Amino acid sequence: MKIKSQRDFVAGLMFIVAGIAFAWGATSYSFGSSARPGPGYFPFGLGVILAVLGGLVTFKALTIESADGDKIGGIAWRPLLVILGAVLVFGFLLPRMGLVVTVPVLITIASLAGDEFKWKEVILLSIILTVGTWAVFIKGLSLVLPIWPPFITG
Repeated sequence: MKIKSQRDFVAGLMFIVAGIAFAWGATSYSFGSSARPGPGYFPFGLGVILAVLGGLVTFKALTIESADGDKIGGIAWRPLLVILGAVLVFGFLLPRMGLVVTVPVLITIASLAGDEFKWKEVILLSIILTVGTWAVFIKGLSLVLPIWPPFITG
């Protein structure tokens, strides 16, 4: 059997592996029922869906011809490391500086991974995501996260 799209084949395999891993990991939690799902219900379902989608992508890579075989290029190290660094900085700063400072720092650093950087877009996105993060995690889910830096709240 010939691989007709290397990109789709590798992406499909990654989806399958990640989906199986999440579904398998979710089996150690209680499933509950459809009316009252337990903590394992949602990740198991998402894992299965991801694995099935991966299977479809892999099947497409083996059956549908692409123009040049969709060769896999080199790894984009700079964007990969910038995004990884942004996530690490976020994890370090959140308990020390709160959401209001940490989310805009995350957005700013992550924006440096792309080819274009526009301050106007970064500021607008920072405002929208900070408010959205506050609404979902603090108001919606009632998580106890620092909103402001400790030197402001005392």
